[in-house]
Amino acid sequence: HMLIKMNRLMLVSLCITSLEYFGAGGVLAVNMTIPNTLIRGTVGGEALLSVRYSSFSLDLPVIKWQLQREKSVTLVQSIGTDIIGTLRPEYRDRILVFENGTLLLHNLRLSDDGIYDVEISITDDTFTGEGSITLTVDESISRPYIDMESSSVLELSENVVLNCSHDNGTRTTYRWFKGGKPLTNVTRFTLSPDQKLLTISRVLMADDDIYSCAVENPVGNMTSLPIRLTVYRRSSLYIILSTGGIFLLITLVTVCACWTPSKK
Repeated sequence: HMLIKMNRLMLVSLCITSLEYFGAGGVLAVNMTIPNTLIRGTVGGEALLSVRYSSFSLDLPVIKWQLQREKSVTLVQSIGTDIIGTLRPEYRDRILVFENGTLLLHNLRLSDDGIYDVEISITDDTFTGEGSITLTVDESISRPYIDMESSSVLELSENVVLNCSHDNGTRTTYRWFKGGKPLTNVTRFTLSPDQKLLTISRVLMADDDIYSCAVENPVGNMTSLPIRLTVYRRSSLYIILSTGGIFLLITLVTVCACWTPSKK
């Protein structure tokens, strides 16, 4: 009886395994999974396009990786880890294929950005395992800085424009801060469509503050050093001008009083 029970258990286990790996009509197929369909990389770095497959066959798989373009570009084709043929010049010394089909791409370039299709086929299996992985490649962001025509303005004067600039970085987004806090929606504060430019209309005394901008992309973020915008009251300017005028008048009177014409 014990032997019969063991045989029944083995038969049930075999049936379950067969159901997992056989397709419709009892046809063998490569079962492939992709843990992560979106990989983010940095220029000069590396990207691991990871896949896994399972099959009843003991034969080595034929692995093919292609990059989607108007006409698909074949990166590499291999039997197991042995690469078939010669790699394209732009991929030489930059590609490594693992036994499970995973692709490692070294020294990333902006041109590597795109959708990668992978196919894993085995002679004994009727259906090929297929999948796609999206790779984004971005350039790291350099520290941004703010350009401003003048750091001191008179209240109620014309518009003041602050420009958030940076030397390196791709796929960037921008955020602005006033007094170290995210800039809130104010009618007089206008952002350009790409949010690089901040325009302050009819500057008020409340706008006298420090400003900074942050730049972000899929691989990092950087914040500029703060810059001060100084706003002067109109009355203060008039006092300065009137005081200066009085001082100039006193100086002229003093000079005239002390000056005596020469005999000539």
